[in-house]
Order: sequence, then C-alpha cells, then structure tokens
Amino acid sequence: MNSRRFLAVALSFGLSAFVAPQISLAAGSHVAEAIEHVKEAITVGRAGRADGFTDHTEEALKHAEAAQKEKANPHLDEAISHLKEGVKVGSKGHTDDGVKHDKEALAHLEEAAK
Repeated sequence: MNSRRFLAVALSFGLSAFVAPQISLAAGSHVAEAIEHVKEAITVGRAGRADGFTDHTEEALKHAEAAQKEKANPHLDEAISHLKEGVKVGSKGHTDDGVKHDKEALAHLEEAAK
C-alpha cells in the first residue's frame, strides 16, 4: 500500500516538474513574439506607414494578451493598455502618437520578459 502511494506521489511530482516549465515557456514565448511585433510596429510607424504599424501593434497586442492569460503580470497590464492605445491612434493614421504608446509598451514587455 505504501509503495503505491509513494509511486503515485512520485509520478505526480515528476509530471508537474515536466509540465510547469512548459507553461512558463509558453508565456515567455508570447512575450517574445509581442516584443518582436512591437519593435517592427515602431520601425514602420516611424516611416509613417499606418497600415503596417497598426497590423504589427495588433499582433503584439494578441501575444501580450495571450501571455497575460497564461501568467498574470502588472507589466503586461501596462503593455496591453499602451498597445490598445497604439492601435486606436494608429488606425486613425496618427503613427507619431502610436509610436509613443508602442515605445511605452515595449518597455513594459521587456520588464515582463525578465
């Protein structure tokens, strides 16, 4: 009886040790994707390309929200807020203001990645 209980506990710990890092890596992967997209958004936004700016900012927002669902982080909350504002002003063609929001989002995403 004791050996079965021990085996069950050992398997549970082993499984959790295998699964837990995967969840953390997935959140990190979304943050990394959000960072890449927001950097690209900033680049095209500086060039005045509102359509590309908005597209990349929206992609960054999707990844930031996915990361937030996997592992809550106050920096992700701030990044998401700035990305939403970036999409809002970028869709109106105001890439200068959008770039400002995306730079703020980038700073928060980089903090969340630490």
